[in-house]
Amino acid sequence: MLCDGEESPWVDDPVIKTVTAAILVHEGKILIAWRGVNDRLAGHWEFPGGTLEVGESPEDCLARELREEFAIEIEVGTFVGESVYHYNHGAICLIAYLARWKGGSLECRVHERFAWVHIEELGGYVFSPADLPFVKCLQHGEISID
Repeated sequence: MLCDGEESPWVDDPVIKTVTAAILVHEGKILIAWRGVNDRLAGHWEFPGGTLEVGESPEDCLARELREEFAIEIEVGTFVGESVYHYNHGAICLIAYLARWKGGSLECRVHERFAWVHIEELGGYVFSPADLPFVKCLQHGEISID
């Protein structure tokens, strides 16, 4: 995982897909989403986000993805790091940012369900491997949600 300010060697790599994730904080809880049985990584929880489109900034990608997938508006905050993971279906570079909920109705348009959880509760969920470094950083206090 890279720290804030380091240059990512993966963002322009055509072999590694760049994906964004929001550690979305609202009233002291974090939004997580569950992938349904027909999805890749079915049965895993993840921080919401999505695939970066050509010419799009990670911040714009996060705002677009949460608008499309959850019908909410967010304010993208601080970059917290990135995680590279090699799945059987290909490699991804997951870029994570802190974010705050600005408004909207919060609907599950893509995922099977969602949950608002406290940091202490994260260990009770099975996360996608690329998301795990962020879970651990949150649990160890390396990412502050205040």
